[in-house]
Formats: sequence, C-alpha cells, structure tokens
Amino acid sequence: MTATTSSTAGAKAHARAQAGAITDSMPVVPASAWPQPPADIPAQRLTWAETVPGGRYTVKVLARGTRIRLRDITGTACAHLLLWRADAPWERLNVADTVKVPWQAYLRTGHPLLSDQGRVLATVVADDSGHHDALCGTTTAAINTAKYGAGTVFSDSPAGRELFILAAAKHGLTPRDVAPSLSFFHGVRVDDAGRLVSTGSAGAGAEVDLILHLPCVFAVANTAHPLDPSPTFDTGSCEVLAWSAPDDLAGVIAGSVNTDPEYQRAVANSEDVHAAASS
Repeated sequence: MTATTSSTAGAKAHARAQAGAITDSMPVVPASAWPQPPADIPAQRLTWAETVPGGRYTVKVLARGTRIRLRDITGTACAHLLLWRADAPWERLNVADTVKVPWQAYLRTGHPLLSDQGRVLATVVADDSGHHDALCGTTTAAINTAKYGAGTVFSDSPAGRELFILAAAKHGLTPRDVAPSLSFFHGVRVDDAGRLVSTGSAGAGAEVDLILHLPCVFAVANTAHPLDPSPTFDTGSCEVLAWSAPDDLAGVIAGSVNTDPEYQRAVANSEDVHAAASS
C-alpha cells in the first residue's frame, strides 16, 4: 500500500488514472482501439487484439468467418494452439487427423486444422514463417520442471498443458478436454534417422493467418517448445489479432473444389453441420 492508495478515495483515484493505459500483456477493449491495426483492415473490423507475453495464455470465443493473425514479435514466441467447437465443445482439434487428412506433417498455407469429427475447424490462409510443428505437442509440468526447475502456471517457466487447463476451465472444460496441440513459430523436422529436430524460429515479425470454418473457442499458450534448445526459458511475446472476414472464408470454400478430395470432404462436412445449425 502506498500513500496514494492508503484510503478508499486514493485507491479509487489511482485505479481510474489507469484507464486507457496499454501494457504488453493485456487485451485491448474494444479491439478497435488497437493502436496498429493491419494496414488493409479498418480498426472497426477488429474483434480481438491482444499481446500475449511468454509464459502466458489467452482464450476467446470466435465466430465462423473470423480471420486470426498470430505474429511472433520478438522471434522467440511459440504459440501453442487448441480449438474447441464453441457450439459443441466435445468436438475439438485433432492433431493426428490434421496431419493425416492432407497427407502432410508440416503446416503451411492451405493446411486444414481438422476436428475429431472429420470437419475443418480452421485453414491456414497465409504464412511467412514456415516454422511450425504438428508432431510434439506442448510442454508439461514435468518437462519444464526437469529443464527449467519449475513448470506450474505461476512459475517463471509455466508449461503449455498447465496453461491450456486454465484456458479450458474458463469455458467449462476439464483437463480431459485438453488434447495434443499445434505449435506455431518454432519449427520441427524429422531427419533421415527418424529423429525430431528443432529448426527454431523464422525470426521477429513472422506471421501466420487462419480462417475459422466453424465458431470456436480459440486458445493460445505462448510458452517454450518441448524441443527448444535454449537451457533458459526465454519465450518472447506473441500478438493476436482477429477480425470478421466472411468473404475470405467464402473464397477458401469456393477454392476447395480445386484441392485434394480429403480436404474437399472435410470442408463439406463443416458446411453441412453449419447449414443444419443455421436453418
């Protein structure tokens, strides 16, 4: 307690003086007040704008047709991602199918993020990083404790699974609902001997965009990758921006007729459940 907050009136004045302040670890509300919207997107279209420091998480319910842009601010972010269908949260991201359906283990532009019901929850629509991972999942408390000395949520090196458990709980979900996740901005490749090898980051400023095919609970845990070679926890900040982009989704759906049959079927499955729920 300080002299300015030692009384109710002082505390009230101090609290109100913070209005409008923006730090590097908070959402901006409304999102349209974000100081640097994408050059081609009017600020009024933004529905989510947040900076997620290393070792923190964020989660939000987003509508179908939302475009999400993740940006690695420092070159050391690692955005682990989970998705649950907002209107049917028992359906969630399935990393195995996300690799199996497109016959591709390496995430890139055009890659679908599949649910455990054979539907596309999201598609990667832009990517200038190319350093991502669909093989390792996120860290656990045991992994981070062994590597950094701690892995709990409130430690200096929180594990991804622990952060996802908090994100899930905010939407009535339990630890059993926290499935394996994808990772953006820290690449992994399989070498000729079958070993998983870290390829690190593409550097500061790298971005990846996704478009949602169905309404989703969208969770990001920004924490070190399990194969991060650094002996210290030095994960940097990640920026999350989202805006309504129904025309972008319509373009992806229309273009799916020229893609692989597995992707066409998954898109059709998503459109079928959307049409049924919207009629």
